[in-house]
Amino acid sequence: MPDKILIVDDDLETLRLVGLMLQRQGYDIVVANSGKQALEFARNESPDLIVLDIMMPGMDGFQVSTLLRSDPALTGIPILMFTAKSQVDDKVAGYDAGADDYLTKPVHPAELVAHIKALLTRNRNRPAPLPVVQRGYSVGIIGAKGGLGISTLTLNLAASYAQKNKSEVIAAEIRAGQGTWGLELGFAPSNAIETLLRMNPSDITPAEVEKHLVGTAFGVRLLLASQNSLGLDFAGFTEKIIALINCVTLLSPMSFIDLGTPFLPRYEKICSVCSELIVVTDAIPATVNRTRVLLAELRSMSSASGKMINIVLINRARNDMQLNSIQVSDLLNGEAISMMIPPVPEQTFQSIQKQAPLVKVHADGLAAQQIIQLADVIKAHAT
Repeated sequence: MPDKILIVDDDLETLRLVGLMLQRQGYDIVVANSGKQALEFARNESPDLIVLDIMMPGMDGFQVSTLLRSDPALTGIPILMFTAKSQVDDKVAGYDAGADDYLTKPVHPAELVAHIKALLTRNRNRPAPLPVVQRGYSVGIIGAKGGLGISTLTLNLAASYAQKNKSEVIAAEIRAGQGTWGLELGFAPSNAIETLLRMNPSDITPAEVEKHLVGTAFGVRLLLASQNSLGLDFAGFTEKIIALINCVTLLSPMSFIDLGTPFLPRYEKICSVCSELIVVTDAIPATVNRTRVLLAELRSMSSASGKMINIVLINRARNDMQLNSIQVSDLLNGEAISMMIPPVPEQTFQSIQKQAPLVKVHADGLAAQQIIQLADVIKAHAT
């Protein structure tokens, strides 16, 4: 049976010429003219190789490659980026996104065929893949700025989900040097996140992550960060965090990931490996405007993957001192607010004093009930 090649390019003439040339070489050809179509055909057609352009409207080739590599069913397909972008930075970005080879246009047909044959041969000679392990569902929580209660929401969502569903849950504090859970819950100092992020991505394995998980009385296993960021190479964290999140999803059917703020390079790659995203905002105009920009970036990243993005509005002051939910939605270009959580500073302080999540200390309070309801929404998405 001839090898099947998926060609992805928004230029119809390129699709026609490259397709005809490869057909004459005996390959089966499938063509896609957008990133969304490429992901659909990759899942439905099971190609042996993908020839991928970078410059496409909507979702570019870097994003397509990242999404392909984050899908266990598609990650083994060789990717040849075939593009007019010839700068060194473009090539580095291509390989960072998961490309196996990079070739710039224009190119002699014989050279393109040679690269394709080499990739196909290399892929055939790879060891047989290990059996696919069922991945769990992961929820990433992120905000456009700090101080929005992202960590508190993540911890309480995890506790709510574990209690309501009697299910194993992991919560990971992916904020190197900015940990708060250990202090608030009375745990001994932990630098689990920092230790893992000092390793090479290939050395971050489920077994290694398992060593650093801490059990709790409320049914959630925690991956804790310290308060010390000295000596950390944040610029090199992206691939390591992706590896860490992937390991967490192999260790638990449900995980909640505190992503903090989008300050890391290529943070959208980190978000792309989560099954679902929650974007936290407050009702202050400056924050809402920053959130609008973040949402636009995340929507662009997830446009073809269908990733669920929820917006949670955490009120931090009396209603007469801030925007209402309709005004917030209007500033967010009509984006719907999935959940509103009222200000409960006294209850939050009491839960910290008792070294337990808010939903355990004040389970009947309005804020806790809203968080529990959000956990039910996530449960519906995951099943």
